[in-house]
Amino acid sequence: MAGSGRAGRLGAAPLGERLAGFVYGTIVVLSVLVAGARAFPEDATSVLVMVLVTSGVFWLAHVYADALSHSVVHDERLSLAALRRIARRESALLEAAVPPAAALLLGVFDVVSTGTAGWIAFGLGLVVLAVAGVLFSRFERLGPAATLGVVAANVGLGLLLVALKVLVAH
Repeated sequence: MAGSGRAGRLGAAPLGERLAGFVYGTIVVLSVLVAGARAFPEDATSVLVMVLVTSGVFWLAHVYADALSHSVVHDERLSLAALRRIARRESALLEAAVPPAAALLLGVFDVVSTGTAGWIAFGLGLVVLAVAGVLFSRFERLGPAATLGVVAANVGLGLLLVALKVLVAH
């Protein structure tokens, strides 16, 4: 079967690294949404800026740290090509912000209230975490019970942040 065995697993490595970036990036965004909802309950623009700036800062930090690591591990000076590969691999951290940011734009343009835009952003973040759990389970060829466990763990972490949002905002 194509994609099975060692060769198939090695081909999954870049996808696995991107999957990690999506999970991490989504958790960062959900955390920022918690803080943003508290700090700017009626200002979707400020929450959106917080999400985008924080995602950018975390992306830069990851690129920088991975670039240092690459240089040490490979005992070589970092080339521009290697830096581009690292930046591209870590771009999932930025891409994870896109669905929640799109939801926040609904609040920025007064299509919905800031609060509603925030809840939509949370919901999209939880969907991303659930999809990431399903994708991980497929890569690992997990059965239904294990898949449910992985999805529950991913979404559970997101819901823990939602609970924190409710406790902090009320």
